[in-house]
Amino acid sequence: MAALSSLSYSVVVPTIGRPSLRTLLRTLLNSLAAAAGADGPRAIIVVDDRPEPGAPLPLPPEVDERVEVLRSGGRGPAAARNAGWRAATTEWVVFLDDDVVIAQGWAAELAADLAAVPAGAGGSQGRLTVPLPAGRRPTDWERNTAGLERASWITADMAYRRAVLAECGGFDERYGRAYREDADLALRAMDAGHRLVRGTRRVTHPVRPAGFWASVRAQAGNADDVLMKRVHGRDWRARAGEGRGRFRRHLLTTTAGTTALAALALLTTRTARPTPLTERAGIAASLGLRARTHTPAPAGTAASLGRWARTHAPGPAGTAASFGRRAWGRSPGLAGIAAAAGLVWVGMTAEFAAARIRPGPRSPGEIARMLVTSVAIPPAAVRHRVRGLIRHRKAAPWPRRRVVLFDRDDTLIHDVPYNGDPAHVEPMPGAADALERLRRHGVRIGVVSNQSGVGKGYITARDVLRVNARVEELLGRIDVWEICPHDHAAGCSCRKPRPGLVERAAERLGAHPSDCVVIGDIGRDVEAAAAAGARGILVPTARTRLEEIARAREVAPDLRSAVDLVLGEEHGR
Repeated sequence: MAALSSLSYSVVVPTIGRPSLRTLLRTLLNSLAAAAGADGPRAIIVVDDRPEPGAPLPLPPEVDERVEVLRSGGRGPAAARNAGWRAATTEWVVFLDDDVVIAQGWAAELAADLAAVPAGAGGSQGRLTVPLPAGRRPTDWERNTAGLERASWITADMAYRRAVLAECGGFDERYGRAYREDADLALRAMDAGHRLVRGTRRVTHPVRPAGFWASVRAQAGNADDVLMKRVHGRDWRARAGEGRGRFRRHLLTTTAGTTALAALALLTTRTARPTPLTERAGIAASLGLRARTHTPAPAGTAASLGRWARTHAPGPAGTAASFGRRAWGRSPGLAGIAAAAGLVWVGMTAEFAAARIRPGPRSPGEIARMLVTSVAIPPAAVRHRVRGLIRHRKAAPWPRRRVVLFDRDDTLIHDVPYNGDPAHVEPMPGAADALERLRRHGVRIGVVSNQSGVGKGYITARDVLRVNARVEELLGRIDVWEICPHDHAAGCSCRKPRPGLVERAAERLGAHPSDCVVIGDIGRDVEAAAAAGARGILVPTARTRLEEIARAREVAPDLRSAVDLVLGEEHGR
């Protein structure tokens, strides 16, 4: 149990710029100000996960130097939280959602919760309150949000030891939505032997406005459920404190509806098929005989033809009863299947709608929404489940530590000697695709680069930062940068081929150097990897010397091939 004065924690808030961020930060800062005698966070890291920067984030005027903003490039809340905790340097990392409201006593309660965490525990969950409207029953959406009060390990307010996050590899970024990524991390942490406990602190989670189709869009989570099952086994719901859900009923409802529609389509095709040629000839002959026999036509001809038409014609188009009699007469089996499947679909859809309407306010608008979406939800759930089965058919556990460290110049971008101008940055062929492949496989990416131009006075450290920022604009988020600004004469421990840059990058990413791969274009890069105990892959360019190629243990002709080696899709030489 730690003393209150020795606590070290950071707060991480992923956001897409919703107005609620301003309320969260304002109430958080007020709570910190009210927590006399308790240590506050070393940093409040706001991670902007919008694909493009856009308008400034809605930060309140009260923000101080503790608030820093990072960008994660729109890769989802899991990736945003990973970017946040990796930037933190404290023992604890506290995750908050950007739509919660912090009580005034929260900061003091957090300090007490973290101080009370046993030595063997790796995380502490806060408690959640969802205020529901007074004077009426809650809507379906409001009830779903209120279910968060009973959820386990949700990151609306969840603290982890940073060492546990590093050991587990952080959040699984294959969960692209704010769904299941928190339960997945909790299960992996507990599987690794870390207890998770509940604290006494409490935050408020207001119900956000939701559109008409919100419940249908939420069915995308069925694909994430497939990934949970692939990674954690069939019993993952019980371990995560989740109920069984309604997917089996949705599958039966969708199957019944599809069967009824298919049977009706076949019946329509059979019933509407053209009259056979022999039958047409018989009709024509019959009419011709009548014409020859009854010429001139007596007064009863019209009545006779009318009786014949009523006997032989199929009846007026669109007459349901007539169609049903013809369908049953021609294909009684198909008609029975269509009727039975249709009854099952109607019954199960009605049961689903009633189960959602019954506890709600039963207003006309809510009833209409429940009726329409109860028809749409089952097929949407099945469609997303199939999508998940295809996408995650080969899913493996999220890697704990998978790190690739690149040299910068002539590996990721063309080398311009002592370049301090972002306008001169040009990616190497295949660099963007190589980095994106690694990200899709959950590999952390870093850059380790000698920039002796700073030590020689040709460029400034600010110039290097500007060029690096341009690299990220062109190639995407880099998880960690490690730069050596020294000239060769400085004798530092970080300049490649010495191991300092590799060791520092690995430490910042929560990895051991032996879990890292270093990809570069000259001998110094792979020598630095070897010195640190990492794996080195050489991607030669025109300036790579032949003896460097000969000495390298692994050589790839280009970045794509190097990534193949990293991902194990080919064997190196």
